[in-house]
Amino acid sequence: MSLPSSVDVAIIGAGAAGLGAAHALAGSGRSVIVLEARNRLGGRAWTVQASPEVTFDVGCGWLHSADQNSFVAIARQLGFELNTNLPPWRERAFGNAFPQSERDDFMRAMDAFYERLWQAALKGKDEPASLSLEPGNRWNPMIDAISTYINGCELKDMSTLDWDAYEDSDLNWRVRRGYGALIAAYGAACQVALNCNVTLIDHSGKRLRIETSRGTLTADKAIVTVPTNLIADEAIRFSPQLPAKVDAAAGLPLGVDDKVTLALSDPEAFPKEANLRGATMRTEMGTYHIRPFGQPCIEGFFGGSFARTLEDSGEGAIAAQSIDEIAGFLGNDIRRKLKPLYESRWAHDPFARGSYSHALPGHAGDRAMLAAPVDGRLFFAGEATSPSFFSTAHGARDSGERAAKEVLAAIGGQ
Repeated sequence: MSLPSSVDVAIIGAGAAGLGAAHALAGSGRSVIVLEARNRLGGRAWTVQASPEVTFDVGCGWLHSADQNSFVAIARQLGFELNTNLPPWRERAFGNAFPQSERDDFMRAMDAFYERLWQAALKGKDEPASLSLEPGNRWNPMIDAISTYINGCELKDMSTLDWDAYEDSDLNWRVRRGYGALIAAYGAACQVALNCNVTLIDHSGKRLRIETSRGTLTADKAIVTVPTNLIADEAIRFSPQLPAKVDAAAGLPLGVDDKVTLALSDPEAFPKEANLRGATMRTEMGTYHIRPFGQPCIEGFFGGSFARTLEDSGEGAIAAQSIDEIAGFLGNDIRRKLKPLYESRWAHDPFARGSYSHALPGHAGDRAMLAAPVDGRLFFAGEATSPSFFSTAHGARDSGERAAKEVLAAIGGQ
């Protein structure tokens, strides 16, 4: 759509948070525009057709805490089929790379780590989560690997209090057509200007002046939903400057999680929805989901500094690592059955610069700081501002709704 010269409310970013805000403002009688730097909706939620047989969520794929997830009702309203089967993370191990006795021992060590982490959080110390590891435990490198999958970072960079604040009901569902496809459909009714990269929000005058790659517009209010790394790096600038926001965003960096999907020939020789992981005793490892939704593919997942290193190695490095590791588990014959289809590289995405936020040790309080409005005109949303559902799409959507309500309250109070 064309860019208006003036609106009541400008929303920066058409990810789940921005679309949640736009929906909450619909029917308010206010003119609203969503400004999106990309050429598509969804932000870090993105579904692609990786092949005629394989639908792939490049970004978020699981509806975490499904019994509390606002996208569940939205999916049903929009006619998206939900898959409510249990995820394959703890069960349905495939092959002998991680024997059951070893898996049981690892899970005992993992559960004991969680107990120590919880006890540390009860003391109110915002310390590195790595301090809750049992010194010398042989499973520590793999426990660290799990952190890279969950948080996008190693335990030394993870706030104990932030980890403890996260809510997870352990009910994890999926969307058969893709979570990214669902969020794009959710945003289809919103007024969105695509390919519209916001670079400056000038709040020095009576009205906000917003500079974008498609021109300048003015607004009474703005809701900023961009990822924390863009605020911390000042890819989007504020005039006058907002050092408290930049500092809060820097305390909530986006970790890195990346995914790859590999076409699998002769798929019927492999079970559906199986998990493949080795007892590798190292943090630099992937975990694999065999035939998600019964599709002829294997998905690989990498996190933390290892994922960042693979990204830095160039296109195709994540797929190559996956094939090498899978061959190490299942034998070299598997190589001829695997073909790279699609991989994410979120740290190299200029409008994300990472996957989802984690609080650095000592910075758990930065989520509330980032979420706080400025002068009743600038409002902030996004998964990083969610107090307990951060790092999730529904946490982002709900934060956008919260920010929209703050906008309407500010308008009503004028």
